[in-house]
Amino acid sequence: MITIALYATDTMADWEYGYLIAGLAMAREQDPSANRLIVASETGAAVTTMGGLRITPDVGLADLPALDALILPGADSWESGHGPILKVAAELVAAGTPVAAICGATYGLARTGLLDDRPHTSNAADFLTQATQYRGADFYREEEAVSDGTVITAGATAPIEFAKLVFERLNVFPQPVVDAWYGLYTTGERKYYDQLTGA
Repeated sequence: MITIALYATDTMADWEYGYLIAGLAMAREQDPSANRLIVASETGAAVTTMGGLRITPDVGLADLPALDALILPGADSWESGHGPILKVAAELVAAGTPVAAICGATYGLARTGLLDDRPHTSNAADFLTQATQYRGADFYREEEAVSDGTVITAGATAPIEFAKLVFERLNVFPQPVVDAWYGLYTTGERKYYDQLTGA
């Protein structure tokens, strides 16, 4: 079983991780041992999302188990702080463990140097250059979501593409299922629904 942590912080953007965690739940419906999702905040205290949902995490960062992936949603606060989770992210990346960041969380990775030497994306190139520590402009890609095999990045308007890259990196589903899922949620066409239910 793979263990995935979703980092929860105040003002986290609800739409950015919704497709991803729903897909992980779908995989668990097919196979309860497929994955384990835990929600972690810095101290274990409850957080309030951008949409006003109150989330009580499973653990604080001090009690994180060994992880197979870390998910960092965007929030209004990534321009500073978040040192403990960024340290965890750096350690995971160094070990080759996937870290997936979307929207503002890419700014956090930029602040730590994790985007300085790998292909990546974000909300916009000039969004990341606001981080004075960032040296990765030559590696920026004008794409909705990018994976270098370990670090997955996406802009705020690409939660479906973000989820797809995570599913593929973690082998959550066979590729035909991922393709049908992606087709359904990007086009709404019935043929993809039929493919998904058939798969």
